[in-house]
Amino acid sequence: MADRNPSLNAAHFVDHRSGFCPQTKIFHSLRPPLLIPPLSQPLSVTEHALSLLQSSPPPSNAAVLVDSNSGVHLSYAIFLRQIRTLASNLKALTSLSNGQVAFILAPTSLEVPVLYFALLSLGVVISPANPIGSDSEISHQIRLSKPVIAFATSSTASKLPKLQLGTVLIDSPAFLSMMTEINRSDGLADVKVDQSDSAAILYSSGTTGRVKGVLLSHRNLIVVNSSPNPLLSEVNNGETEPRQVSLCLLPLFHVFGFVMLLRAISRGETLVLMQKFDFVEMLSAVEKFRVTYIPVSPPLVVAMAKSELVAKYDLSSLQVLGCGGAPLGKEVIEKFHQKLPKVEIIQGYGLTESTAGAARSMGPEESSNTKSVGRLSENMEAMIVDPDSGEALPPGHRGELWLRGPGIMKGYVGDAKATTETLHPDGWLKTGDLCYFDSDGFLYIVDRLKELIKYKAYQVPPAELEHLLQSNPEIIDAAVIPYPDEDAGEIPMAYVVRKPGSNITEAQVIDFIAKQVAPYKKIRRVSFIDAIPKSPAGKILRRELTQHARSHGSNKL
Repeated sequence: MADRNPSLNAAHFVDHRSGFCPQTKIFHSLRPPLLIPPLSQPLSVTEHALSLLQSSPPPSNAAVLVDSNSGVHLSYAIFLRQIRTLASNLKALTSLSNGQVAFILAPTSLEVPVLYFALLSLGVVISPANPIGSDSEISHQIRLSKPVIAFATSSTASKLPKLQLGTVLIDSPAFLSMMTEINRSDGLADVKVDQSDSAAILYSSGTTGRVKGVLLSHRNLIVVNSSPNPLLSEVNNGETEPRQVSLCLLPLFHVFGFVMLLRAISRGETLVLMQKFDFVEMLSAVEKFRVTYIPVSPPLVVAMAKSELVAKYDLSSLQVLGCGGAPLGKEVIEKFHQKLPKVEIIQGYGLTESTAGAARSMGPEESSNTKSVGRLSENMEAMIVDPDSGEALPPGHRGELWLRGPGIMKGYVGDAKATTETLHPDGWLKTGDLCYFDSDGFLYIVDRLKELIKYKAYQVPPAELEHLLQSNPEIIDAAVIPYPDEDAGEIPMAYVVRKPGSNITEAQVIDFIAKQVAPYKKIRRVSFIDAIPKSPAGKILRRELTQHARSHGSNKL
């Protein structure tokens, strides 16, 4: 049976189970369409977020932001006042105007969200970067984004060049007064921001190439902030839920940290901020602040499933983990639920280029499909394209995932070539991920196309082998990379982090995998390492491991 989709030609039908249209070869979202303000309506993401907040306001003394280290918190009343005051002072004291770029180089703090919201309300394009980035990385980001002003701290400012409007230190008394004292009020009523205006330049993780600046519009951010909250939808059986307390482990310069901040504030939640990730401090923060939700990367779920420290903390408030970045293995989820059976794991998928959310699970029934990252998000379309022939494929077939919808980026700043290669003229984003949909519209991520290991005539997905390695109780973490081989072209090589006290050998690791996979997928080389290098979002930095493997020939580090 098929349902007619009103957005399609009358002769076209969409299968109501998979969302697939056989005529166009497009997969459509099975979710109800979003209620989004018309594009013609002038609206900044700040205005939109605060209008959502006002529709269901929390008590004015409720905490919006909490510093997990110090316990210092900021109430909604003060937070909203600081946004207005800072925006007014920035408008009065600088010549910042709509469309100009502000580069932000600061660790997570209570000041950063105020700064983001204030700048966005003025139509200033924010460009936050990793404060521990190297001088050459930061120089590259500044060349791409072309900022007129920077906001930094006393510890990061030395990494920045002189800019037209200088650098403002957000840990200085002067900035504190800009947030709390109105020097002169020009008012903000005359600031007009269109939804199509640029809002942010966020930097992609650069796991397969040099960092790129992803240009997102206010519309992109408004769309992702309009989607319903999947987190606690069925936890309390329809009863009124207590206010959610989320622990933000992700840096605010990362797309998922940034979107989490937007969504939490729009919904009147409390957001606990960690300046620097620490596993024990995370467990302590859940206990201390009665955290209900944490966004996590797959390695963190693995760590929680295997760590004996988890039992030493009261994690009874924790209800949901939102997991993205890479698919989770079924074995990992089962081990996790042995320790924390009441915590639901919701998987999702997105990229900086799609403003985070492209697919996700909603509710326990969808979450029970542990191999999938969920179904297409609202207002999103997808195609599965054969990388060789360019043909669009039906359910059950693997190919490159292409995405189209109102959350797709405007392009890469300062890189027209990369933009042309990634964005199809018809609006499709080529994700570079090898994926497939099943007959029920669930999306499955196989691996990065560029990361597939070419063993003779076969393609070996590293993620599959990593899941198997992580299921071994003597292995804390693992990464699999291609290693050059004269006969096979490439062979799978594993970097393995042993559990403390374990003496597992290379031969034992190879044998453990060989028993579970087809011969061409066998791991044929192993190195032991103290930690797997990862991006701030938890993605494995395979380039670093590949470079290391090729420069050292040995099987030990």
